[in-house]
Parts: sequence; structure tokens; C-alpha cells
Amino acid sequence: MPYLPQLTLRLSAGLGRLKAEVRARHTQYLLTAQQADGGFAGREGGSDLYYTGFALRGLAILGALEGDVARRAAEFLHSRLGNRESIVDFFSLIYGAMLVESAAGIDIFAQAPANWRDSVADFLHTLRRPDGGFAKGTAGAASSTYHTFLVLLCLELIERPVPEPEKIVAFLRTQAAEEGGFREIRASKRAGTNPTAAAIATLKMLDTLDEDTRLDTIDFLADMQTDEGGLRANTRIPIADLLSTFTGLLTLEDLGGLDEIEISAVRKFVAELEQPGGGFHGAAWDPAHDVEYSFYGLGCLALLAE
Repeated sequence: MPYLPQLTLRLSAGLGRLKAEVRARHTQYLLTAQQADGGFAGREGGSDLYYTGFALRGLAILGALEGDVARRAAEFLHSRLGNRESIVDFFSLIYGAMLVESAAGIDIFAQAPANWRDSVADFLHTLRRPDGGFAKGTAGAASSTYHTFLVLLCLELIERPVPEPEKIVAFLRTQAAEEGGFREIRASKRAGTNPTAAAIATLKMLDTLDEDTRLDTIDFLADMQTDEGGLRANTRIPIADLLSTFTGLLTLEDLGGLDEIEISAVRKFVAELEQPGGGFHGAAWDPAHDVEYSFYGLGCLALLAE
């Protein structure tokens, strides 16, 4: 099964172990963020593909992506088909469409040309760089660990092959830091939790994860846990956040390294960021909340429930 559908099922199973009242309040939080045009808003208001993608992912793992909610979301996604999007927004569009089709049977690409998947793949190939990775955009000169991961996810979703996978692996090896973990771009001075999670997921997708990398990554991510209980983005940042906690927790579980961190402390950290009425703050310093960090919070609850 492709990476993202498998992850969706996995998180859905975890959330299924929570009390119904917990699932209900987080479902209502996400539903409230849907706008009149069917999209979902971020912190600044107005529908946005990026936040719509996270809201749909959250509703999907809660088993609440259905009926009028799914229909309106499909209308919003369809309205963005002709736009030029960044690779991040493009991924949100493709995956959001797949979620709506899977959950509600609505195909927003029904009227698209028969070769639309090939056209998407051709566009993604324009992001390839000589080092084997993929850049953030067509004008970008440097390959990105995270965007390389996104391109592979998109290719998998549209059922198109990954070109020269051995070159992707070679690129990721150049991103490995001496202290463990992976950098986002080659010019980065240190590894980060989130590019490390992207690199490991990519290596697993390509079935090229070796034992030394597995062990080094477990050690690196274990060092990212702070006194708060959550995981931080990198060694220069002293404060934990939900994004890094979710990606780090997921990666550690995939690598068999959860026993290297204090799970009870992670539970406490996540609980402190959960709002009584649903949704999550992003970190202790964050006074606001949104559907993106709420997805990360739900993801953490799902993984911890396992």
C-alpha cells in the first residue's frame, strides 16, 4: 500500500482507541474551520490549499470526511485545478483529491484530460537537480530533502514510477550529518527532526534503509526530546513543538526506537497543548491554533494510543 494511505489507516486505527467525546470535539473543531467556498482556513483567514489538505487529513483519520463536508471540499479543490501552485500546495491538492475520492467517491479529476497524471509527472521531473534530489520550485537551484520526499509522495499517489531512485538515495546520503540525522539542504549547518523524518520515510519507500542509518537516527531523534517532553526541530531550538514531536515520534516508531525516549513525558506535552474545545496549539509559546497543528496533535494521540 502507498505510504500516505497506509499512514492514514494507521492513524485512524489509533484514534479509534480514544473516547468518542475526544474524537467528537476535535472533529467539530476541524468542521468549524471550513469556509463558505468549501476550503479550510489557516490563522490569517481565507481558504488555503495547504490548510485544506491538513483539515481533510484530520477529518479522514477521524472518520468524518463525508457528506456535505466532502462535497464542498471537492468543489474548492476543483476550483484550484487551473492554478499554478507551489509543490507544497500541489501536493495538498493531489492528496486532498485522493482523500475526497476515497472517503466520498467524488473524483475532482473526472473532467481532466486522460493524460493528466503524465502531465503532473512531467512537471515534477522539472524539479530534478543534477545531484539526484528535487528542488522546492522550478527556479530553485538546491535540492531539498523535504521536497524530494514530497515529489515521491506525489508520484506514488498518481501511480507513476520514480525515475532513477538510486540517485535519490545518493542525494540523501549527502544530506546525512555527522552527528546523525539529515539536513534540509546541503548548505544547512545542522540536521533537523523534520528533514530527518522525510529522509527516513524516503529511504523506507525506496527500500534502502540500512542498519547503521537506523541506529544513528534513533540516537539523533532521542536527543531531540526536551525537558518539556516533546521533540524540538534542531539543536539550536530549545523548545519542543507538535510538528517535530509528531514526525519524530512516527519515525522512532518506524525505526523501533520508541524505548529511547520518555513516552509518558510526550503524553504530558501533547495533553498540555490540547484545547478543551478541540484543536491544538503548536507549542508552549504559541497562543494561537490551527488545523495544521491540530492534525499533528491528532497524529500524536493516534501514535500514543498504539
